[in-house]
Amino acid sequence: MLLRSFLRRCAPPRRLSSWPASACTALAAALLTACSSTPLPPWPTAPAAQTPGAARPVAPPPPVAPAPSGGTPPYGASVSAKFPDPPTVYDTPGLAPGRRAFTTNAELGQWLESIAAQARSPNKLARVFHAGKSQRGAPILGLLLTGDPATDRASPDTSDRPTVLLIGAQHGDEPASTEALLVISRELAQGMLEGLLKHIQVIVVPRANPDGIDAGTRNTANGVDMNHDHLLLNTPEARALARLVSEYRPVLVVEAHEFTVAGRYLQKFNAVQRYDALLQYTTTANYPEFLTRASQEWYFEPMTQALTAQGLTSDWYYTTPTDPQDKRISMGTAQPDTGRNVNGLKNAVSLMIATRGVGIGRMHIQRRVHTQVTAITSVLKSTVKRATDLKRVQSFVEREVSTQACRDQVVLEAAATPGQRNLDFLDPETGAQRSIHVDWDSTLALRPTKSRARPCGYWLAASSTAAVERLRLLGLQVMRIAESGTALAETYHETAHESGVRGPIAGDPETVRVQVAVQRRAIDLPAGSFYVPLNQPRAHLAVAALEPDTPHSYFANRVLDELAQTARIMVPVSLVFEDTE
Repeated sequence: MLLRSFLRRCAPPRRLSSWPASACTALAAALLTACSSTPLPPWPTAPAAQTPGAARPVAPPPPVAPAPSGGTPPYGASVSAKFPDPPTVYDTPGLAPGRRAFTTNAELGQWLESIAAQARSPNKLARVFHAGKSQRGAPILGLLLTGDPATDRASPDTSDRPTVLLIGAQHGDEPASTEALLVISRELAQGMLEGLLKHIQVIVVPRANPDGIDAGTRNTANGVDMNHDHLLLNTPEARALARLVSEYRPVLVVEAHEFTVAGRYLQKFNAVQRYDALLQYTTTANYPEFLTRASQEWYFEPMTQALTAQGLTSDWYYTTPTDPQDKRISMGTAQPDTGRNVNGLKNAVSLMIATRGVGIGRMHIQRRVHTQVTAITSVLKSTVKRATDLKRVQSFVEREVSTQACRDQVVLEAAATPGQRNLDFLDPETGAQRSIHVDWDSTLALRPTKSRARPCGYWLAASSTAAVERLRLLGLQVMRIAESGTALAETYHETAHESGVRGPIAGDPETVRVQVAVQRRAIDLPAGSFYVPLNQPRAHLAVAALEPDTPHSYFANRVLDELAQTARIMVPVSLVFEDTE
């Protein structure tokens, strides 16, 4: 049945990983070659050879913890003893002995400029650039590191090396992410990871939310959680990152975060977090299956092994609701609004690496940075090992997504699968490990809750310029209609309405929630209006933004004012378009 399905859809079999390796290789090579000019690479199971630029060897941490490096712990000394500093001492400006503040944005710029100046050579390029400005005018700084000096910032997608984008400090109360990326920048430019640049190029944005870091608050200056702004693009900070992804088309995007150590876990379970790192890759509807497989086998599994080798603990990322009576534990969201999920729908492997840190100040900061450095080093090495395969996988899934226009169903919303599991915590006083049986919502297995026939594209009224601008920032092609025409379409008709609803994230603005029915009919497509075709690689971002009856859509979040501003085009159109891009 899988073979028949594969031939019918010209798409990867759904459970290829359960077949023998030899069968997988032969089938993928034969059938995918028939489907496209760039076959999906076979999935090797043998261990890859050691790559150049291995991380600096570090011995397992000692069993006795040093005194906390500052802050009042929300737990006893027995818990602190579980998290000793690593033998490696990291020395960024914000990690200097006796330092109370973390690296400032001015110090960050000086650090990157110093690295770039020392790293320039005929066979290497390190360049500092401004990705954008924060709401208060602080520069959002980036560092391009490549072994291909011909790479041009003005036309960056010219290198034959895969690009990796590393992003830190989207939340202002997660400082270890910035400090770790400063370390990684130095090691790539002139340290133990320098050899990796023969195979990949790396862009590092150590601090995406400089205003939040300055204020010591989670959100941006206007109170937006920018990690949930990657579809709407309301903030200049999220827009800066969107432009980078569109310019460089990375095969891998890594977001460095930190997670709450005590907080609601102490309140609900009288327990604190046990793990050094919580990890997750893209888990949202319509994410290509082969990218999920690459995320799991090529990245997640080696990363957990690297952390274990350093005596560091890890698990899937999870959180718990703000309601003190609700003790459910949920993996990271399935909504297509976070950087992790939006960048996945841009056909990249997209990973979140979160270390324990929110709510404990500078405590265990060396260990937190070490955890990030260990995990990020692992994913960089994995990218080198799979560099050719990753480029081919990305090329394949871009074509595969493009060919799905006008066909079958598309998922509009999906929910986590409820279950139960045992989760390990620590007693806040004794430090004893406690295994707690919890209700566990897993986004590794999603349940489609709303689907529709996949359109050929979306029509947008001429007044929809705010939506058009954001779609283009997401890397979508949006064309302006030059000559009026008609098309068979599905229009939206409201059946229920609720306004003034808060978004799913604390601090979100009010949204509009509607239920709709669709009616198929011929509509006019006036000159000056817009067309968003779905035969393009990032088509699923258009679906996420433009289907109005979802909480993350442009209509729900008031980017589009009226349902009449958009329609689903159900047949291929023959139109004349302006050359506007």
